[in-house]
Amino acid sequence: MTTWTGTLMGGAAALALLSGLPAFAQASGPAQAAPVTGPSADQPPAGPGNDTVVIFGRAEEQIGKATSASEGVVGYKDLSTRPISRAAELAEVIPGMIATEHSSGGKANQYFMRGFNLDHGTDFGGFIDGVPINQRSHPHMSGYLDLNLLMADLVERVEFKKGIQYAENGDYTAAGSASFVLYDKLPDNYVNLRLDAEGEYRVTAAGSFDIGEGTLLAALAQEGGDGSFDLPAELDKSTVYLKYSQPLGDATLRLGFIGYQNDWVATDQIPLRAVEDGAISRFGFIDPTNGGRSRRYIGSAGFEWDHASIIGYYQRSELNLFHNFTYFTDPALGDQVEQVERRNAVGLRAKMDREFDLFGVRTEGRFGSDIHMDWIDPAALYRTTARARNSVIANDKVDVMALDIWGEVTMHWTDRLRTTLGLRADYIDGQVAGLLPANAGTKSGVQYSPKVNIAYTIGDDLEVYAGAGIGFHSNNIVGVVQRLDPQTGDPVDPATLFAESRGGEMGVRWEPNKTFNLSAALFMLDFDSELIYVGDAGISEPSDPTQRYGLEVAAFWNPVDWLAFDASYAFSHSRFKDAPSNFDRIPNTVEGVAAAGVTWLPGDGWEGSLRVRYLGPGPLIEDNSVRSPSTTLVNAGISKDFGNFEIGFEALNLLDGDGYDMVYFYESQLLAESAPLEDLHFHPVHPQTFVLNLKAKY
Repeated sequence: MTTWTGTLMGGAAALALLSGLPAFAQASGPAQAAPVTGPSADQPPAGPGNDTVVIFGRAEEQIGKATSASEGVVGYKDLSTRPISRAAELAEVIPGMIATEHSSGGKANQYFMRGFNLDHGTDFGGFIDGVPINQRSHPHMSGYLDLNLLMADLVERVEFKKGIQYAENGDYTAAGSASFVLYDKLPDNYVNLRLDAEGEYRVTAAGSFDIGEGTLLAALAQEGGDGSFDLPAELDKSTVYLKYSQPLGDATLRLGFIGYQNDWVATDQIPLRAVEDGAISRFGFIDPTNGGRSRRYIGSAGFEWDHASIIGYYQRSELNLFHNFTYFTDPALGDQVEQVERRNAVGLRAKMDREFDLFGVRTEGRFGSDIHMDWIDPAALYRTTARARNSVIANDKVDVMALDIWGEVTMHWTDRLRTTLGLRADYIDGQVAGLLPANAGTKSGVQYSPKVNIAYTIGDDLEVYAGAGIGFHSNNIVGVVQRLDPQTGDPVDPATLFAESRGGEMGVRWEPNKTFNLSAALFMLDFDSELIYVGDAGISEPSDPTQRYGLEVAAFWNPVDWLAFDASYAFSHSRFKDAPSNFDRIPNTVEGVAAAGVTWLPGDGWEGSLRVRYLGPGPLIEDNSVRSPSTTLVNAGISKDFGNFEIGFEALNLLDGDGYDMVYFYESQLLAESAPLEDLHFHPVHPQTFVLNLKAKY
């Protein structure tokens, strides 16, 4: 890749410049100060004899600070009281966000937001302590976002942004992004045992320890068991977190390590006809050998000053994923495929902010640059039977580099009016070497993304916003350089390197007091073409241009110290732009989602939570003649803290609903059938499950 050397030098120069910016830091306050609702140094820890200060991240004041109505912070009691069954559900604290699964075990979740079926993360960005988790040009889905490595107990807060109007957000963030910020120091050291009635368990040990002038956070979790489906999951998942933080001059040094390993047997989606004729139960399976093996290791080091930060990281990931969605269109060997990835990645991210006067106008500037490189060898696809390889569909070696530079300037024209202008430039350079010479090659390009935002404060408790911009996601570089279908040898149209999106939103935020807030936003987003590389088939599959618009509303009310309510609703209208009106639906989009919850904290160590989640119906094919049904889930939890010991109970799917976590409509063939049949294929929600949590604190 001949352009890499010069680009790397330019990127290194930009990052070196940024890394020297602490000299400009001012003492007026940190660039990423702790939320006003967060724990303070003089706050006594919860426990016998101490008054407990109840902290909700949703209560943080945003008027005068936020860029839009669709960004915010969720943390502390918002997270610790929430009953969840899988790590990715932590993303559901974001209003309008749904995390589901179509395959149990360790495969990345499905995500829904703003009328997108985000699949495994194509247009939703995830970060853990500043390290990007999405994986570019992944053989299953470019932008693959696997949050199974996340330990929910370690997350202090979730900072989210929705839409494309933020200069800092780039690839895979057209719908939104979430930054999971981990504690530097845990409120308590603990050992926790989680047991559910379906045979799964999780053992966690975590603590913070003073080492010299710094603090080491260490956590270990082990999960296992066979789960609630007819096919034993044989789950074997272990996660290790280490985080060391220490003041160092004017900066804070943070060193981090994440180690994640997971082996599992998966129950994938099943055909409705097999359930209706009694061949299998709704928790049954067709192929008992689906599942996988996943490994991921992340090391990071960073410095944070008052007005600048820099972080470098290394990632190693391994994945062997076995799935079979069509079963026996090949009656002799079956249709199972294996996707294989071995990846090394390095990256460096830097940003700064400062205040200054520009022509007499108070101005805030934020600037940053990122560089990320992936070396994937192999990115492969095999035909398999019971996990034994029969033939090779694709076996590629992929190198990709991404470099971006971004900046935004906020000008306070009056005490009420401020505007933010932003611009980012993204450069991607990729190279592919594979089995077919016609499918090898290089491709590079630049994407420019301007942004504009306006905020006007009507009163101390009311602010309105308008914003617009250009965004994008990058396509798998394998599909970008591809010329022939690797299975048939037929010519194919290659994907574009960038799939551009354009859109904006208008919103309002109302904060009449510290106990209540409400935000609402109208949004619209157009994609030129949602071109994606279909890893299951090994080919690129383009779509027509699309348009989405909708409404989101979120509210939080904390009427008394011991009680809090939250609710959100999101509606979206999603269509292909150039298709006939009777054939313009985007399959697997969802038209409405809603969530509501109540948190009960009466004191004396008692905590309780009740949550309702609604996933609305949507089209499964373009003519809207087949639709997915809606699904409503209710989860509840209650716990009692005795000081050094805590006991809790959770009821997941409290009402024992029998809805779908995920549903598709396509052709498949069972072993006794002579030809493929169109049918609904679904993954059910987990049955009613009772969970016991036992925690010892030290």
